[in-house]
Amino acid sequence: MITSNFLMKITPMKQLKLTCIVLSAALSAPAFAKTTETENTWADQQRSSIRSKLHDWSNGINDWLGETDTNKPASASLRVMLDNQWNKHDRFSYKPRVRGKIRLPVLKKHVSVVFGDEDLENQARDKNHVGQNYRNLPRDHNYDSRQARNDNASIGLRWSNEIKRLGIESDLDGGIRSGGDIFGRLRLSKTWDITDNFGTRLEQIYRYGTNSKHYLRTNLENRYIDSENTFIMNHTFLQYTHDVDEETGWGNSLYRQHNFTPLKRLSYGIFMGGRFDKGYSKFNTYGPFISYRQPIFRNWVFIQPEISFYNDKDKDRNHFINTFMRLEVIF
Repeated sequence: MITSNFLMKITPMKQLKLTCIVLSAALSAPAFAKTTETENTWADQQRSSIRSKLHDWSNGINDWLGETDTNKPASASLRVMLDNQWNKHDRFSYKPRVRGKIRLPVLKKHVSVVFGDEDLENQARDKNHVGQNYRNLPRDHNYDSRQARNDNASIGLRWSNEIKRLGIESDLDGGIRSGGDIFGRLRLSKTWDITDNFGTRLEQIYRYGTNSKHYLRTNLENRYIDSENTFIMNHTFLQYTHDVDEETGWGNSLYRQHNFTPLKRLSYGIFMGGRFDKGYSKFNTYGPFISYRQPIFRNWVFIQPEISFYNDKDKDRNHFINTFMRLEVIF
């Protein structure tokens, strides 16, 4: 019951309010003039209120599950995003997204509750935004409330562990998604530090749902650190889904990233990708991209603009400019 009430608090209307907090913090003149954490603007007050509620909810769940230790309280983290996208073919669209985690000490240190859009974790290694905000969104629409709600409506119990002997990190999730889709998800990852400057990371994700069926994604990264604040990365992913239709695709991005002052980064490179399915181009898309991320006026409000110049053979589109902007607030 407590977890159900928790999810109800992050409905689309709640997401809209949280988005207003992001915009308010970004546009307020007092925040521009002075950026100390002791300020008490409307946005600061709202964030403090939400953080307090998250604390109360997480400890309420922890208390409900068993005897607690006052020296080890529960904690919660929440990311709320508004993804905005525009290009001349698909026009403008926006999508609210959430992802959160509740750590429950009463269930031992390895167990937590996760909720929200799991693609934010599946695609966390991507430095460029691939694809559209929605599937099959009509050209005269810029928002799909049902699809946004369904993508965010997921909650599960996660058991995290490290197989120290093999150096493998693992997450095992079990829960429910929108429409009564009961699912299980396994993530395994391992990093090899081949030299002081070069390393490889392999990640495997598999999820099976009673309604959504199979989801499989492989992430392979090769990183070369060429200075204290920069590195070159080649990231390849393979993805297979079998819901109503069976889809198999791939993508590869080669980019350089600059890490400036804490929490600021610039990435630029080349992306290419395609589909292995019959009737689709195996080499469908390629082109350059540039992405930047930094906090704005507070270290908990982020802006992440991106510009790309890709083609799309399957849709008979030559190279065109695509813009993407993420506004994010972290609680």
